[in-house]
Amino acid sequence: MNNKFKKIIIATGGTGGHVFPAYSLAKHFLDNKINVEIISDKRGLRYLQDYHDIKVIEITSSTIFKKNIFQLLFSTLIIFYSIFRSFIFLLANRPNLVFGMGGYSSFPVCIAAKILRIPFIIYENNLHIGKANRYLLPYAKKVFVSHKELEGISEKYQKKICEIGNIIRKEILNFKIKSYPDQSDRKLKILILGGSQAAKIFAERLPKIFKECKESKISLKIYQQCLPEQNKFLTSFYEDLNIDFEIFNFSNNILNYFSKINLAITRSGSSMLAELINAKIPFISVPLPSSADDHQLKNAIHYEKNGYSYLIEEKDLNTKLFLLIKKISEDISLLSQIIMKQRQHSDKSVYENIDKQINKIINEKY
Repeated sequence: MNNKFKKIIIATGGTGGHVFPAYSLAKHFLDNKINVEIISDKRGLRYLQDYHDIKVIEITSSTIFKKNIFQLLFSTLIIFYSIFRSFIFLLANRPNLVFGMGGYSSFPVCIAAKILRIPFIIYENNLHIGKANRYLLPYAKKVFVSHKELEGISEKYQKKICEIGNIIRKEILNFKIKSYPDQSDRKLKILILGGSQAAKIFAERLPKIFKECKESKISLKIYQQCLPEQNKFLTSFYEDLNIDFEIFNFSNNILNYFSKINLAITRSGSSMLAELINAKIPFISVPLPSSADDHQLKNAIHYEKNGYSYLIEEKDLNTKLFLLIKKISEDISLLSQIIMKQRQHSDKSVYENIDKQINKIINEKY
């Protein structure tokens, strides 16, 4: 990377779908001897608290999308305060570049960067541009996107778009599955994934479906992510049914589970879907019904249309999931067919693409 490049600030929203790409990007810059810091809110700091190699700064922020007028006024004050704090921080640290990874806590940092004439780039990994990125679009130097099919960007900003791929951990990009589905082994080893909200709902609804599978003599092993308070219930439920299982709470070492399974059930956040497809793990995608602009449904439709996965909406779980699991158990080659499709996709060049685009920006500036 260009040796004129001294420091980068990465501003990210507080969800896992924002934080994990932010950390992966920061780690890449750190590996290239670039001074990098991450700014996020309290939610984001929860995900980053175990990473000690990169400095993380907390910022208080809020969304303006409030129904109550008093909440709206209070949120507006918080946003202006966050912009002021971000302005002081950027003025003191003077980075060469700011990255906005989406989410409302990235907004004040990018606005402060614009005021100080520090170039900033926004990154969008969904199939529909998020609200914060949409408002930042007119001021951004570039828009890095994971998919060229991205919706929500008007024609006048199309020249800003650079398709770079999905920013995910290099360990995932280099991951190789040890063995592919054995046609003679009909045991489904299913990994259940999701953030706190998905973990709660999946733990409440999926066990009943797995009970139906057990009663239909479908051979299963379940690896289920859940909330700590759900450990006891799930353990008792699966033990009573004599279903082979392993439960776990939030884990940064998800690759340990990728090596054990041949199917995943997950929400449709862009980061998790990108990790699964690059790891060549067949999956069933269950979009979050309340996701903004239905972006999770759009993500899931895109992946299913390309043959990378299955899609079941949450409202259809009770009627469709058992039938799909039964179908796969009767023809395990369906998983191999998905893997063959997934092999046509790779994000291995994502960091090379980022470096090329950043060097162009730096050369233009200097």
